Amino acid sequence: MSTYLVGDIHGCYDELRALLKQVEFTPKQDTLWLTGDLVARGPRSLEVLRYIRSLGSSVRMVLGNHDLHLLAVFAGISSNTLKDRLRALLQAEEANQLIDWLRCQPLLQVDKEKKLVMTHAGITPQWDLETAKACAYELESVLASDRYPIFLDAMYGDMPNHWTPELKGLSRLRFIATALTRMRFCFPNGQLDMHLKEAPNFAVPPLRPWFAIPSKLPNGYTQIFGHWASLEGKGTPQSIIGLDTGCCWGGVLTLLHWEGQRYYTQASNCHQMKDIVPMKYSF
Repeated sequence: MSTYLVGDIHGCYDELRALLKQVEFTPKQDTLWLTGDLVARGPRSLEVLRYIRSLGSSVRMVLGNHDLHLLAVFAGISSNTLKDRLRALLQAEEANQLIDWLRCQPLLQVDKEKKLVMTHAGITPQWDLETAKACAYELESVLASDRYPIFLDAMYGDMPNHWTPELKGLSRLRFIATALTRMRFCFPNGQLDMHLKEAPNFAVPPLRPWFAIPSKLPNGYTQIFGHWASLEGKGTPQSIIGLDTGCCWGGVLTLLHWEGQRYYTQASNCHQMKDIVPMKYSF
């Protein structure tokens, strides 16, 4: 029985299946952890959602910013653009069922036995683990309810960028979504900077990667995240592991076998994406 952790898939279905074949993933025995951003950019988002949904309880995943964006597009709140490559998914016969399944997925995974914590972008240095769990649950509850379009309509935007327990309503939910699915850089006090999208060597002090600021998480836990493809899985502390290695941009899809502490990769088939500079996200 193995635990496999895989970085951002972004519609790269063929690469995902080939990567899982490498490790002989067996759904009835193994568990697959996914860092979010299942969809968009790559060519086969529909097939990715179909497959992941079919795995049922064998999967432990979190939502990413592109997954949230898909929900907003399907709800008619945002527009589908050519670069998102979501048309086949949006027009699929089972689109309603897939979207309803997706919006009921978590934003945070915690395994006390394995001492693992996973989110899409990371956990802001302003939060301890209990605060992160409570905040994730707040947003998950809204997304799984009939009120979810109200949040999606207010989701886009970079403010507020500083946590305080006094935040309320849609502003509070927007900060939670930003911290869990979009964060990269912070100021020393933990305040988020949502302008810089590049690799850490582009940062000008006092900005630092969120993982370079002391964490309030309990000792002994390992944090798993995706989202930041330009890191190429490098440059993080030993207890913080980034698994997004830019498959949809012509990089590789990366898997970590937790028990064996061994990495596996699958080269990208997204040849048409290799010469495209990653777009700066609007949210």
